[in-house]
Amino acid sequence: MQKKLSVEVVYEFMIKVFKELGVPEDEAKICADVLITSDLSGIESHGIGRLKMYYDRIKAGIQSSTTNIEVVADKGATAVWDGNHGMGHVIGHRAMQKAIDKAKEFGLGSVAVRNSTHYGICGYYAKMAIKQGMIGITFSNARPSIAPLFGVTPLLGTNPICFGAPTDLDYPFLYDAATSITQRGKIEVLARENKETPEGWAIDSKGKTHTDTDKLLVDLTKGAASLLSIGGENETTGGHKGYGLATMVEILCAALQNGSYLSQLTGQDENGNPTPYSLGHFFMAINIEYFIDLNVFKKIVGNIIRQLKNSEKSDGYDHIYVAGEKEYDNELRVRREGVPITDKLMRNMIEMGYTQN
Repeated sequence: MQKKLSVEVVYEFMIKVFKELGVPEDEAKICADVLITSDLSGIESHGIGRLKMYYDRIKAGIQSSTTNIEVVADKGATAVWDGNHGMGHVIGHRAMQKAIDKAKEFGLGSVAVRNSTHYGICGYYAKMAIKQGMIGITFSNARPSIAPLFGVTPLLGTNPICFGAPTDLDYPFLYDAATSITQRGKIEVLARENKETPEGWAIDSKGKTHTDTDKLLVDLTKGAASLLSIGGENETTGGHKGYGLATMVEILCAALQNGSYLSQLTGQDENGNPTPYSLGHFFMAINIEYFIDLNVFKKIVGNIIRQLKNSEKSDGYDHIYVAGEKEYDNELRVRREGVPITDKLMRNMIEMGYTQN
């Protein structure tokens, strides 16, 4: 069973929870804004469904409710920041804004972040740049989930890649996806819905497909299972491509900022005790006006999209989508109908203080 709550109710509840955890009000609003943007986009794994994760981590003392940003370096169009294990959404928002400000001055702006925490959907930060008439790019590493190609030890995170650009359409081009076939959050959604994990998404410690959703979530935490990178388990289907992209993200989110990487991101010390995850992020804004008139750029991108969408369709399909289109359509629907809440999610919300009417 599932019910739906209005966007406003869900948003205000998340602000309330963050504030009660000690997050300052202005920062609580940033965190809630990132999460509600995920629900609006139809990415249920990273919206209200993710709130309990932050709640538990702050309660456990492995994530700080306050975000004390240390500027490690700031030179020209670049900067390196240390998040001191505060709220990833807050440092993400501020880092992308700094990248945008630098792009206004230099044409390009980049900020590398270390010692951060899970920052929600990448698309939120790319959209910040898009709203300023810029291209937005962001990456993040994550706790180990993906095994290297032909391996069975989870070392790479789901390591998302996000690229967003303004268009002359009602929605931007916005690519935001993990470098794995799926990500842990979607498996958590399957668990809440009591569904099996599809074959080909994950493998066990012997390299065999793993479909038991509840056990998979446990095994991923123990390092006894791995997600597969885009392309799957061999080179024939392009597994080397997803593996390579995930490694690229790891480099950008660890090497530039002297941050943590791979097995250092397990969230446990050598004795198995919980520790901060120490994630790294990378943000870039590209000022289009330094290259070409913004309206000309928007029209060209719009033309690219229109030509793709108007191309001949495969039998049985009547619509070709581009990245960002479904999210736009979903936002219109969710604003009208509300955010879907499963029974398990409702139980989590009640545990965090939600009172049903």
